[in-house]
Amino acid sequence: MDKDKLPVMLFAIIPLLMPAALSATDPLTSFCSGGDRKSQFESNLERLLESLSSNTSIKGGFYNDTIGDGRDIVYGQALCRWDVNSTVCQNCVDEASKEIFKRCKTTDAMIWYELCQVQYSYQMFFQLMVYTGKYPDKNNQEKNISTPHDFNDVLNSLMINLSEAAAFSPSKNMFATGKIKFSGKDTIYGLQQCTRDISASDCHSCLNFASTDLLGCCSSKQGGTVVSRNCNVRFELFPLFNDASNSLVIHPHSKGDRLKSGKAVILVSASIILLAAIVFCAVHLRRKKGSGDVKDEGKNEHVLLQDLASPTGITISEEGMFIISEELAFMDLAAIKIATNDFSDLNKLGQGGFGTVYKGLLPDGKEVAVKRLSKKSWQGLEELKNEVVTIAKLQHKNLVRLLACSFEGEEKLLLYEFMPNKSLDVFIFDLERRSELNWKIYYNIIEGIARGLLYLHEDSRLRIIHRDLKPSNVLLDYEMVAKISDFGMARIFCESQNTANTKRVVGTIGYMAPEYAMEGLFSVKSDVFSFGVILLEIISGKRNSGFYLTEHAKTLLAYAWRLWKDGKQLEFIEPLLMETCPTAEVLKCMHIGLLCVQEDPAERPTMSTVVVLLGSESIDLPEPKQPAIFAVRRVAPISESTTDPASNGLTLSIISPR
Repeated sequence: MDKDKLPVMLFAIIPLLMPAALSATDPLTSFCSGGDRKSQFESNLERLLESLSSNTSIKGGFYNDTIGDGRDIVYGQALCRWDVNSTVCQNCVDEASKEIFKRCKTTDAMIWYELCQVQYSYQMFFQLMVYTGKYPDKNNQEKNISTPHDFNDVLNSLMINLSEAAAFSPSKNMFATGKIKFSGKDTIYGLQQCTRDISASDCHSCLNFASTDLLGCCSSKQGGTVVSRNCNVRFELFPLFNDASNSLVIHPHSKGDRLKSGKAVILVSASIILLAAIVFCAVHLRRKKGSGDVKDEGKNEHVLLQDLASPTGITISEEGMFIISEELAFMDLAAIKIATNDFSDLNKLGQGGFGTVYKGLLPDGKEVAVKRLSKKSWQGLEELKNEVVTIAKLQHKNLVRLLACSFEGEEKLLLYEFMPNKSLDVFIFDLERRSELNWKIYYNIIEGIARGLLYLHEDSRLRIIHRDLKPSNVLLDYEMVAKISDFGMARIFCESQNTANTKRVVGTIGYMAPEYAMEGLFSVKSDVFSFGVILLEIISGKRNSGFYLTEHAKTLLAYAWRLWKDGKQLEFIEPLLMETCPTAEVLKCMHIGLLCVQEDPAERPTMSTVVVLLGSESIDLPEPKQPAIFAVRRVAPISESTTDPASNGLTLSIISPR
């Protein structure tokens, strides 16, 4: 048989196989969130899902519908792959609708199959792009390829071309397929698609996010898929679509491809370099167990520091990720001393319980922030391990970026991008500095924090709980873009994990959720609580921690709730802010802030919901209930110098519910 005719024959039989294969196909993944379904909501949901099943296939494979009104309204959407026929589409949406109704007993849910996806919510989400990338379990079953670096380069070229075609070519209906040759004998087949209710630029952004995640998870494998609310991407080493005549044929290593992929390659390479930091601490994860003997701890620290200072060439797997240690960016201690003028006090930016931060100037003129951990502190080393392991996995414009590390002798140093406008607390709690910012800047900062948290909770490869979100950990760059920093307390969750418990409660009084402060329980909703506190602090110009010293109420949250309940919300807004803010917008933010600090974690919104609420003017918000209100009483002096007087955790205070 002519080998050139084989792919054509394969494409010809795909449509015949699809309906039969579909019935035996399980969902790729699903996502359930929000509150419990009420009876009328559930009745409306059943009608909505029936509407999606009957209408999607005859509406061209994409359909939105809304059933009900008021608190029981349900919004729904279904999308089929553009290359499947109407029968396959209807069967898939019907199966997905039945499965999502059975799986998710909540008010917000989504399910993905290979050939379709279905989502519903109690909130209007049409025409809104919120990236929430998910990794189907099938990704872990794919075999590895033998030459991942070359493969990554070729795959990246294919993904970039497909995202351009799907987003900006009207004839494609936001769906593009293509193939590219690899190593002369293999062919990579790719597919990308967006929901057709978003703009071309939003589609392009969503596909770029998803493609970056795809390269991060699967560029060393023979196939991979990333799905999201508004887009999905996939590649395989076999034909996976029925669109041969309309598919792109990409020629690898052409000049045009290299120019177009340059920026993306740099980003992916940077991610790999940062991921390499994990090797520092992986050898230590199982060592720091045992009796707690001081002598043993000293030995462990010595061994770890040797590993940090002199990395070997091994490749290890930690959290399912493969790291090559030589790729980490190191900097000599001597160079850092020159950059910081030998850690001069004149270059000191701040000091905390784990060490000091200095401003540095590199030979190329680049400004950096150098975090110098305490020389004799095992706790400092534990924080370093946690921060490097966590932040090495993260790449987002609203997160502070780790640039390099240095480990020599007793020195443990981390280099970050420099934030010239310092931290958010410098502005919101200082009357003179506060007047420098208008409401528009504050609103952009609020959205930046929200998007950074959304990335940590839902969009990154692993779910990250920050656990110490506060204004002093929100840094501001030259353009006042908010960047979340300080991941020393952060915890990594696997995607199926929702809550965890700890006996060592760490964080900052005034920003900790009650279930965490009193029971050691934490989840993504713990960070949502902290975000709500920050939101109310920005609006009022007052600190939550220490608010008990005022005559208004025991806490800032109690004060906000009292004014809200009495219809005196405008009294909560800081007077200077009133001069520059649209009243409706700032009251909406106060409303969102109160929803975020509800006592029951289940009643707090997710960060994806918060981002949608911040970006919409038409969504009706549920009424908040009385928030978690508990007073803080200082019972011991602070033992270490710190920029934030409440940054050393619960050992310094008693927390009592009111």
